[in-house]
Amino acid sequence: MSEKTAVTPPTHTTPPARFSHGVRKGGLLQVAGQVGFLPAAPGEPPAVAGPTLREQTLQTLANVEAVLREGGATWDDVVMTRVYLTHTDHFAELNALYDEYLAGVAVPPARTTVYVGLPTGLLVEIDALAVLG
Repeated sequence: MSEKTAVTPPTHTTPPARFSHGVRKGGLLQVAGQVGFLPAAPGEPPAVAGPTLREQTLQTLANVEAVLREGGATWDDVVMTRVYLTHTDHFAELNALYDEYLAGVAVPPARTTVYVGLPTGLLVEIDALAVLG
């Protein structure tokens, strides 16, 4: 049976609870829900990329990508993403940003989008599941 390994990019701060930013086991890499926090040095408090959906979505996708890279994956390996939005009126803008960011991916991942409550100031959270060859 393959070993389960935590995946944490050097740009990510320690999670606020007992979880990993990513977990790799065998050919699977699960990326935990990422938000629009800017890269930070160890011990530095997290800061949000900005107040707009655009700023937060682009940083969130970059944070997901950082975990993918650290775990040996790319967006082409991602089979599923889940997007969590705080406002229903952000759906169209999120779709445009998501489409632009993943434009180079030959087969886009399956996706679910739901509306949730997130901590104050956060507008979007995204997680991903990658299957590695």
